[in-house]
This record gives sequence, C-alpha cells and structure tokens, in this order.
Amino acid sequence: MRNVAKYIGIGLLVVGLAACDQKTDKAAADDNGASASQASQNVTLMDGKLSFTLPAGMSDKSGKLGTQANNMHVYANEGGEKAIIVIEGDATNDGLDVLAQRLEAQQRNRDPQLQVVSNKAITLKGQPAQRLDSVVSAKNQSSWSSVILAKVDGKLLTMQISLPADNQQQAQTEAENIVNTVTLK
Repeated sequence: MRNVAKYIGIGLLVVGLAACDQKTDKAAADDNGASASQASQNVTLMDGKLSFTLPAGMSDKSGKLGTQANNMHVYANEGGEKAIIVIEGDATNDGLDVLAQRLEAQQRNRDPQLQVVSNKAITLKGQPAQRLDSVVSAKNQSSWSSVILAKVDGKLLTMQISLPADNQQQAQTEAENIVNTVTLK
C-alpha cells in the first residue's frame, strides 16, 4: 500500500509538472490540421485486461513526463489540470476495502483539507472494485479525485482520475463518465 501511495504522489507531482510545462504541442498537431488528442479514444493496458475511454482533449503523457516506471501510465490534457494515472502494482492478498481505507488514511494525513465524498465497493463490467471519491482544496482551488482500486491477476490496479472541482457536480459527472467506460478482464 505504501507503494501505491508513493505512485499516486509521484503521479500528482507529474501532473503538476505537466501543468508547468511551457512547451506547445499544438504546433505538431496543427501539421495534421487537428490534434489527435481532441477526440476521445479507447485505451487498452495490461495486455488487454484493462480498457477505458480517454476523454477528448487528453492524451498519453507517460513518456513526456520522464517517468521511469513502466507500470505507470499518465494521461492528461495540455494544461495538466485533468489527468488519469494508471498504476499496475504488486500482488496483494489484502481486500480492496482495506486498501481503500489505508489510502484514505494516508491522504488524510497528508492533506487535512481532504473531503471524502464516498469510499464504496463498485462493480466494473462484472468485476469487483473499490472507489474513493474526494475533494481537495488548496490555494483557492479545488480538485476532484476518483481513485479506483481493483485486482487484475492478483496485482493491485490503481486508477486515479483528477479533475478541477470549481464546479464539483460537473467534475463528479465527468469522473463518473470515465469510470463507466472502464472494463476489466
């Protein structure tokens, strides 16, 4: 679980760095006349055992952000305000509810402003999972976070969806739309 928290922390750092990145990738996109990241696209990971639909405006930033871990994938919009981080963790015998409680406790220790909206068991296309929804407010900005924990071949899969929460209902709906596309095999 410590590794999951570490990877989520790294993921948030990566997203923050992406937001600070002043490079413009739009010039390359203009060569085609339209950016490939502007249309929603299906993403398949873990040898086809995980798939989800990446919303329009988001693209794979894993290589651009310099992560060395081959088990972490980062998708974000150009400004880095919206991100999806997928981490394939180690094998674990702990229940998803126990892991989610630990994650919630670790987040509360790091951020006293954390508001937990829900921490509940869900089903993703017939597969059990745990979902932790929360809102963090700092420096007059709010961020919505939906973390999905599941097991794939005994390994812990963590998917974090981070969105601006200026309009919490809109962020919650957008996260829900992404979660509804997740398929586990």
